[in-house]
Amino acid sequence: MVTPDDLRSLTIVSAAERIRDGAISSLELTRAALERIAALNAGTHAFITVTDDRALAQAEAADRALASGEDRGALHGIPISLKDLIDTAGVRTTAASRVFEDRVPAEDACVVERLRAAGAVLVGKTNLHELAFGVTNVNPHYGAARNPWDLERMSGGSSGGSAASVALSMALGSLGSDTGGSIRIPSALCGTVGLKPTYGRVSVRGVIPLSPSLDHVGPIARTVADAALLLEAVAGHDPGDPFSADAPAGRYSQQLEGGVAGMRLGVPRDAFFHRLEPGVASAVETALDALGGLGAERVEVGVPDTDGYETIFKAIATAEVFERHEERLRSSPGMYGDDVRERIAAGKELRAVDYVRAQRERRVLAAAVDAVLRSVDLLALPALPITAPAVDQTAIEWADGNETVLHALTRMTRLANLTGLPAISVPCGFSDAGLPIGLQMIGRRFDEARVLRAAHAYERDAGWSARRPPG
Repeated sequence: MVTPDDLRSLTIVSAAERIRDGAISSLELTRAALERIAALNAGTHAFITVTDDRALAQAEAADRALASGEDRGALHGIPISLKDLIDTAGVRTTAASRVFEDRVPAEDACVVERLRAAGAVLVGKTNLHELAFGVTNVNPHYGAARNPWDLERMSGGSSGGSAASVALSMALGSLGSDTGGSIRIPSALCGTVGLKPTYGRVSVRGVIPLSPSLDHVGPIARTVADAALLLEAVAGHDPGDPFSADAPAGRYSQQLEGGVAGMRLGVPRDAFFHRLEPGVASAVETALDALGGLGAERVEVGVPDTDGYETIFKAIATAEVFERHEERLRSSPGMYGDDVRERIAAGKELRAVDYVRAQRERRVLAAAVDAVLRSVDLLALPALPITAPAVDQTAIEWADGNETVLHALTRMTRLANLTGLPAISVPCGFSDAGLPIGLQMIGRRFDEARVLRAAHAYERDAGWSARRPPG
């Protein structure tokens, strides 16, 4: 028998072992997850749609298949949530916007097809910042997805519902999307592991786009090993996706061991180690010391001026999202929340030359960071400069002036989107207020295996991922 409280101690790896051993069934596990959703969702707004009946039917089918000798792997019978911009056949996919509030896809997204093939059970669709165009997950249509560690604080966006659902044991794993940090931001704020793969590593076919040249899909989980299993299930070339890379995916769950001894970790201190909350600075430095103690060599490195990241990102993302929404924005502006409407409308002022120049500067940036990564194995830096802000907070006060919450939550993460490099956020401590802090590691193109291996070594040594939200 699995109780809702039992889920707090389970991971995908441990639950899969118990299912195979016959200690628990997928049906018991799924019922417990649905009970946690029923108990907690009203106060957290983590889910937009809960697929109770479908989930129970899938769990029963998973149990029958296992009883007949059909074992689909480590995700067989495991309850998973999905960010509600990933298409699910017969289940509405809203992107947390009135624009798509009645949209019911006829087909699954590629990643959903692959999760189903792996035997996963879908328990529901999670809340997000409207259209994924924001980082707070304060949503005017479906409520603010609250932070599991303090319900007065934001979960971060845009995949905040996914991170909250995993942190609160409503699901054992989730898939989110990441255009400017939208997997790593909520993972850092909610104390989960979030991986943005290399651009093109995971198909985006069937995922409502924000900015196609920057969009990624990736896992959110409690542990690095769980994230590796999820990535393994969904990664790989998709001929139906023009952005998909024809590059072989790895057996990531089998490449976690080996540690970091001999790895060279590039620390871009001048670019990213300023305007940090004291607790964040202390936790990240302690994590770097721990990695050094595990045998990694730390090397100070320089990366191109971070002041330009926001300009490049805005020109690309705003132009691409405006192109998609221009007609509807003109005819039905009231369907959009105020903040998202204003951000999309800014695309009207962009010129073609702005977009072309930004894409050129992006390629120059990517080449420069690739060059840095030829001398080191990974970059190590804070995932975010701050812990979770209050739900209604709009600015951060520093000794040398103020910064918007939007800028603070993205200035550490956009680099990996603009370059397309794989990046992970892994818990590395907690503030005095009990709020999670994330360490970010960025790897070479298509080298998710090394990123996961380093994160796994740190996680196992530090133990922060075992900590759960109160209550």
